[in-house]
Amino acid sequence: MLTKLMNFMSTKFAPRVNKIVANPWVSGIQSSMLTGLPLVFVGSLITMISILNNFFDWMPDLSLMSTFSFGMFGLIIAFFLPYYVMENKGHSDNKLISGATSLVLYLLLLFPTIEEGQISFTLSRFGIEGMLVAIITGLFVAVIMNFMASKSFFDEDSSIPDFVIRWFDNLLPITLLLFVGWLITIQFQVDLFQVIQSIFKPVAGIVSTYPGFVLSVFIPVFLYSFGISGWAVFPVFYPIYMANLAGNIDAVASGGVAANVATQETLYALIYIGGTGTTLALAIMMAFISRSQQLKAVGKAVVVPSIFNINEPLVFGAPIAFNPYLMVPMWINGLLVPTIVYGIMSWGWVDIPSSTFLLWYMPYPLASYFATQDFMAIIWCIVLFAITWAVFYPFFKVYDKSLLKKEEEENSNL
Repeated sequence: MLTKLMNFMSTKFAPRVNKIVANPWVSGIQSSMLTGLPLVFVGSLITMISILNNFFDWMPDLSLMSTFSFGMFGLIIAFFLPYYVMENKGHSDNKLISGATSLVLYLLLLFPTIEEGQISFTLSRFGIEGMLVAIITGLFVAVIMNFMASKSFFDEDSSIPDFVIRWFDNLLPITLLLFVGWLITIQFQVDLFQVIQSIFKPVAGIVSTYPGFVLSVFIPVFLYSFGISGWAVFPVFYPIYMANLAGNIDAVASGGVAANVATQETLYALIYIGGTGTTLALAIMMAFISRSQQLKAVGKAVVVPSIFNINEPLVFGAPIAFNPYLMVPMWINGLLVPTIVYGIMSWGWVDIPSSTFLLWYMPYPLASYFATQDFMAIIWCIVLFAITWAVFYPFFKVYDKSLLKKEEEENSNL
């Protein structure tokens, strides 16, 4: 059964997924999010520094730095999504104007208040709460600009300078895009932000449940075990995680408690110990208790990156990918760990994250504390490490023994 599954994944499923990931539109969404992550990291650093406010009264309030970095993520997506799509589609000459047009249209679709010549926006809509509006805006702009990029009002042998031709050729699509935005927001008084939130809420609600959360963790783990990066599903789950975090931040700010376990911060707090699949225990086993020379050598090479939650060398070097010995325990941990984490956070044993923390490369258990600001997270990080060790150990021993036997046979034939 496992052999059939591996053959299907390697020959049919994996190539198709990789083709989807390489699609210029999907790639554009991924690239726009990755480009904006440094600003999110700034917000994470401010979160870490702000913890010092609990101990030192003289510490300045740096929260506005987070507001104008992490809190502007929607603006970043709105600009870079059509930028990268146009680049991927081979229209690099139009990528900057496409990004700028998307940015302007995004501001219009955020449903600003216009009174006596003054325009005011709701600040929170510029950040993660407005990310879905940004994605839809960016894709819409990319569709129109891509369609019009191959059309021109001028002949190819025209004597008019190229930059002037581009100006005039872009007038029509830009006018059309802004006219659509004007119709939606001004003429029909439709708050697209609220419409999208109401449509998206049931989907977010599913991911926020126990089975939905576990599935959102397991799918990247399962794909990764077949050599498909978890980034393939990044655009699907990340907006939901971000929206849930925004809900937690708002709840705590209004005097309530965080209730959404399904956030990226939860993954970085207790689930991604060593990287996707919670693989740090395996890396340490390989480095220090392997009897096989091959496995020990790989372990020594991958243990340091794994401490900083970089496990590509482990996944492809051990390898875990397409290796039944190690794929199965990673699947088990991919279901078991999020189950435990969802339980302990839902029962109040560990605080649910209510501030941004995306420093995924911070070693554990420091990451556990900074993501949750709860010392109990450190204890549970150690417990989870022990559990994943227990899951990996019997599979690791069998694999190590098989490699050792193979090495002894090869040495005896020399």
